[in-house]
Amino acid sequence: MRLLPAALEFSNILLTKDDAEIGTTAKDVVWTHRNTTLYRYRSAHRDGGIPIVLVFALINRPDIFDLRPGNSLVEFLLGEGFDVYLLDWGVPDEADADTGLDYYVCDALPWGIREVLRSSGADEVTLTGWCIGGTLCATYCALNPDAPVRNLVLLTTPIDGRESLYATWLEQLDVDGIASAAPVIPGRLIDDANKLMKPVASYWTTYRRLWQGVLDGAPRREAYQSMAKWVGDTPPFPARAWHEWTTWMYTEGQLVRDQASLRGRPVDLRSIEQSLLVVTAQQDHITPPGNTAPLFELVASTDVTHLDRPGGHIGLIAGSGARRQIWPSIAGWLHERSHPQTHSRRTTDGDS
Repeated sequence: MRLLPAALEFSNILLTKDDAEIGTTAKDVVWTHRNTTLYRYRSAHRDGGIPIVLVFALINRPDIFDLRPGNSLVEFLLGEGFDVYLLDWGVPDEADADTGLDYYVCDALPWGIREVLRSSGADEVTLTGWCIGGTLCATYCALNPDAPVRNLVLLTTPIDGRESLYATWLEQLDVDGIASAAPVIPGRLIDDANKLMKPVASYWTTYRRLWQGVLDGAPRREAYQSMAKWVGDTPPFPARAWHEWTTWMYTEGQLVRDQASLRGRPVDLRSIEQSLLVVTAQQDHITPPGNTAPLFELVASTDVTHLDRPGGHIGLIAGSGARRQIWPSIAGWLHERSHPQTHSRRTTDGDS
């Protein structure tokens, strides 16, 4: 390809990324409260097993579960016969400045689960959380040992982030001052911080690969644009929740030191007894596997599976190779535990 046409196509891909359609799988609103919405994905062949409730982080939007047709975890799970729900936190604004982690864990999660049970007719659910969403799910199960949650799936989930780049950065910041200065932490600042953790990859490698693809006549326009659009959509983080999160996870490591509590109730990870699937990514710079590992020594679960695979924080679960490399393993694990039966084992990658 000649240089000028290549430059024009490259520019067109960059400038039209917001035209990409993401999160397109049909779904219906089941319940709403404040900014939070519970959706149920439409399906003509649910197999009657335990419904799955997807929970994403408080940064970025949950469309990553359903990135684009042909590369959608939601689409894949529906094809496997699962009944799939999504708990969407919405987009907070200045009115949500005082929203803390307790709202997500003590209000929205239990209320959402209640509505899943009501609409599906099931007695239990599978909670599937990604990143901060996984931490919120684990915290909920720790606070509610009798919760109607049979399975807990945690995808690249931080448990103790004190040995991380985030923790190093926060040592140089006035966390209290930042949280009190603004009602919400702008999403753009969070996005910039994430990109600066791997600046070469974020600001050079991604574009170099796209440019090379254009030169080679195989630019992978849809793959680039859908991911770029999702990455750029970072909602604000309520100031109180951000302060609690950074303190819990990165400054004090409260979850693993028996110091975390919500509404006066201690969060004890030893109360988690659900069948547990933990997925870590070996090249994850946001939640390195070591930030998740303390969980294994704390939970009371007797059915624990750990899948540790090559890949990054996002790419492992939603990248172009996810359909082959990790989704079948997750679905297989879920199939085994979505109907009445008992499991009592601990397994690691390669024995799922």
